[in-house]
Amino acid sequence: MAPEAHQKEAVLPCALQVEDQFVSPHSRVLSPLEAITTYENKNNIPSGWINFAISRSAPNGFWQRLERGEIKMDEQFFKGFHADLRNEKLWKEYHTNFRNDKKKLKHVANPTQLGDHVSLKAEAANSTPTDQDRGTQTSGVSGQKAPEMRDEGNGRTQPSSSSSPSPPEATSTLDSLPPLPNIDGESLFWSMMAHARNPDPYIFPALLRLEKLPYKERPIMAALSNTTIFPPDHPYSRLEEAPENDPRSHFDVFVSSADVGLRKPDPKIYKLAVEKLDRFDKEHGGDGVKAEDCIFLDDIGENLKTARSLGMKTIKVILGKTWRAVKELEQGTGLDLMDDRTRRSKL
Repeated sequence: MAPEAHQKEAVLPCALQVEDQFVSPHSRVLSPLEAITTYENKNNIPSGWINFAISRSAPNGFWQRLERGEIKMDEQFFKGFHADLRNEKLWKEYHTNFRNDKKKLKHVANPTQLGDHVSLKAEAANSTPTDQDRGTQTSGVSGQKAPEMRDEGNGRTQPSSSSSPSPPEATSTLDSLPPLPNIDGESLFWSMMAHARNPDPYIFPALLRLEKLPYKERPIMAALSNTTIFPPDHPYSRLEEAPENDPRSHFDVFVSSADVGLRKPDPKIYKLAVEKLDRFDKEHGGDGVKAEDCIFLDDIGENLKTARSLGMKTIKVILGKTWRAVKELEQGTGLDLMDDRTRRSKL
């Protein structure tokens, strides 16, 4: 691709949630979803419960409020986050309506607030309702399974009580459910933060290769990230005070949810990022940037959906297969972003 085309195009390689992802040698490129899965397995917590609880606490759960910069990362946050993970109503909802039901998880367990590991698995499975899901016999009016009829021995038939079960909401109570997991919200949070600081073996090197290219030969690079702000005295905060550890140093434009009071997938934060890209390009002699000039990478489907609705090209980052996103980015930019060894092993 000609240098002029690169200059106009913008890449937003941002979106692995929680913290700014493409950063320094202490890069937080791995998704915290992997840390959640590890935590659930280690503590015998039902798969997907943590992400379900976080995502269904939106829009004003403590996680979402922290990422919008509305509250501090302090004792009150951790108490509130713990409470969100102990929501009895959501625990019942998780069990009675969604657990082990991939079709419902795909559409209802909304991965917009953090990223729902279970719904992502269902999406990958491309699950569809079976005859058992639909009910092999349905009434023409309600679509519910038609009750079987039993002979009463007097020429009359009556609905069989065993064939018309009560809805789950009528039979399931908190007493009949497994006990709510007692999740230590603070411990979980810091395990996610620690995991997310590890560099992705494919995306981070691609970022560095882009960064080393002459400005006129590469796309404008921007980060649009759902982030948190660490307390001033926390080691992570002090570490990032050093210029070489500042994530902003890797990008031309950097938009942090906690700084602007908006978070993905709100269209407003995408539009803000495009405005900043447009301003940056014009200040450097370009013609400006529109949404359709952008390539947006993310591992959360709902975040990608918003980007597409605004006209951006999108690339889905698949956990455990992030090299595929790099390959797509190469195709979109016309640039070599993998070393020869990686290319031979993956292509």
